[in-house]
Amino acid sequence: MSMSIPGITLAAPLPPAPIAPMASPATTPGVGAAGGSSSADFGGSLASAMDQLNSLNQNADALATQVATGTLKNPHEYMIAANEASMTTQVAVAVRNKALEAFNEIMRMPL
Repeated sequence: MSMSIPGITLAAPLPPAPIAPMASPATTPGVGAAGGSSSADFGGSLASAMDQLNSLNQNADALATQVATGTLKNPHEYMIAANEASMTTQVAVAVRNKALEAFNEIMRMPL
């Protein structure tokens, strides 16, 4: 099959686009077949997120030290790391606040 657009000719068909395999619910993190495994996954995910937040803050602190001593060649790296750590901390605090609001709302429900 030959398609032509003025000035452009495509003689060969385009290759098919690769299709990404869909994850089944059994292999999707946080989605378990039994109720017991999802709470462990949630706890692990929460601990992992806190570890990542801690490493972002430590990286920003290390870059700040390098900027202060003059050993960092590109100070914009510090600005990017500091903003990333700040925004991640703000998201974590917002999620915590929403979780506390939900917990308090559940506790206020009459039995």
